[in-house]
Amino acid sequence: MPLSDTAIRSAKPTDKPYKLPDEKGLFLLIHPNGSKYWRQKYPYGGKEKMLAHGVYPHVGLKDATSPRFQWQSALESGGTSQPRQKRGPLGVRR
Repeated sequence: MPLSDTAIRSAKPTDKPYKLPDEKGLFLLIHPNGSKYWRQKYPYGGKEKMLAHGVYPHVGLKDATSPRFQWQSALESGGTSQPRQKRGPLGVRR
């Protein structure tokens, strides 16, 4: 069942991190300090990788699901391999 904004807002922190699953590998990771991070699991080269979409509420439900569908369709069509990391002017990851 897809996540709703109400379910996300009402998610309370516990003593251990836990996940609120959405669809196609996307989930919201809730940490004990109350922070909420968008993550997505995906297969790559026979292994499971994880992609970060951002922090809730800066990245809302609609924004988190939008790139997911673009990324998922690219994987299903055999397109891109692994997402590129943004790099700064000196080649250092941001």
